[in-house]
Amino acid sequence: MCGIEEFTAIINPPIAAILAIGGIRDVPVDQDGELAAGKRMKVTLSCDHRAIDGATGAQFLNTVKGYLEQPMTMLL
Repeated sequence: MCGIEEFTAIINPPIAAILAIGGIRDVPVDQDGELAAGKRMKVTLSCDHRAIDGATGAQFLNTVKGYLEQPMTMLL
């Protein structure tokens, strides 16, 4: 949004985590050995490590990534 590619959100108590989502941009990607146009978006999760373990935050981001790549799985 607004040309912002990436940013890191700051946690304000009592919030334990906050997800920052950058803008979607077109980039060249390798698709089965061929150069193709692809979309990329940067997502950052800021966690209070007193409340959320970093590994748990990484698992959450992997789940979000899976849903963004295959949105139909949200309906199952």
